[in-house]
Amino acid sequence: MSSPRTDHPLTPAAGPPLVPGGAIRVDRELEALLGQAIRAVPGASPPRPEQVQPASLDLRLGPIAHRIRAGFLPERAPVEDRLRELSTSTLSLEGDGAVLERGLIYLVPLDEELDLPHDIRGRFNPRSSTGRCDLFTRVLVPGHPRFDETPAGYRGRLWLEIAPLSFPVRLRRGDRLCQLRLQDGPAALSEEELRAVYRETPLCFQGERALGEDEVRFDGDGALELRIGLEGRSPCGWRAALNTDVLRFAAIGEHLPEAFWEPVSAQAGQSILDPGRFYIFASKERIAIPPHLAAEMLPIDVGIGELRNNYAGFFDNGFGWHAEGERGRGTPAVLEVRAHDLPFLVEDGQVFFRLRFYRTRGVPDRLYGAGRKHSYNDQDLTLARPFRPSRAH
Repeated sequence: MSSPRTDHPLTPAAGPPLVPGGAIRVDRELEALLGQAIRAVPGASPPRPEQVQPASLDLRLGPIAHRIRAGFLPERAPVEDRLRELSTSTLSLEGDGAVLERGLIYLVPLDEELDLPHDIRGRFNPRSSTGRCDLFTRVLVPGHPRFDETPAGYRGRLWLEIAPLSFPVRLRRGDRLCQLRLQDGPAALSEEELRAVYRETPLCFQGERALGEDEVRFDGDGALELRIGLEGRSPCGWRAALNTDVLRFAAIGEHLPEAFWEPVSAQAGQSILDPGRFYIFASKERIAIPPHLAAEMLPIDVGIGELRNNYAGFFDNGFGWHAEGERGRGTPAVLEVRAHDLPFLVEDGQVFFRLRFYRTRGVPDRLYGAGRKHSYNDQDLTLARPFRPSRAH
C-alpha cells in the first residue's frame, strides 16, 4: 500500500493500523478530511460533521439544476461545454427549491469538491431515501470515463445527474441525495474471508434464529446471495402510484403513503410485477453488518430475470447490529425493483440480490443509526423518510 500524502491529515497515526489489502475510511478519518481533501466549493458553506456516516459522507446539492436533453459521460469534454450543448433550462434550488419533473433529466453541481491523497479513490452511491423515492442518480467526475467513481488522487468538482422516475420531486440546495466513500486498494472480502467471518459472527437471521453457514449461498465473487420475502407481510410490497402530487424530499413524515403508493399482495407467495412500474419489497433474511465491516448490495445475475433493482445499496458499519457488544438479530434490507419489458413473476424466497462485504479501517466511532432520530436500522418494509409510517404488518 502506498503511503498517504504528507500534505493531508490522513496518516497512519490518524486512526487504527492500516488493514492489509485495502480498506474503506471510517468516520473519524472522514471528519479529519473535511475542509481539506473534502471541501466546499466557492460560495458554499463548509461541510458539516452531521454529514458523516460510519463509513461514508453525505454530499449536498448545489444552487442550480440544469435541465438536460440527455445524460452523458464527461470524459471527452468539460461538463460546462456539454451543458451548453444539452441544457434546455435552469432551475434555482435556493430557498424552498424547485420541482424536478418526472421523466426528465437534470444535472446539479454538488457543494463539495475533492482533493484526494494520491492513493485514495472515491466511490459514490445514492442514499437510501433517494432510491426509495425512485430518484435515479449518478455522480459525474470531470475527465473520468465511468459514473459513480473517481480515479485515485482526484482533484476537482462533482456533478450529480438526477432523474425522477415515479414522482415529481421538490429539491433544495443542501439536500443530500448521494454518499461518498473513500478507500485505498481492493477492500472487498474474498469468499474464504467472508466464510471465516460468518463462522465467527452470523450475518443473516430468520426471525431470531441465526442462519448457519450451510443455509446461505456464497457466490464466487465473495458475496452472499439473498432472497426476497413476500410471505408473512401484509402488504408484501408497495407499488408507486401514477400521476401523484409533488414529493417533498426534505420532509420527514409529511406525506400519506396512500397518496403515492399502492399496496401489493402475494397470492400463494407470488406476485406479478408490471413492466416499467416501481416497487418496494424487503428481504427474507434479516441482515447484520458487523462493526468492523461495511457492505454493498449488488444486482442479481441478469440470467435470473429481467429486473432492475437496488438503486441505493451501501450498508454502513453496524446496520442491523442492535446490541452493542452482542450479536444482533438483523434488519431486513429494502429492495427497490423495476421490471423491464415484460410482466415478471416473483416468488417468496427467490434469490434477488447479492451482498458483498468490505474491510474498513477499524470500527467507526459511531455505528449506523447511533444518536440519529431518523434511521432505517429498525425497518422492515419501510418507505422513505418523507412518508408517514405505513400500516404494513
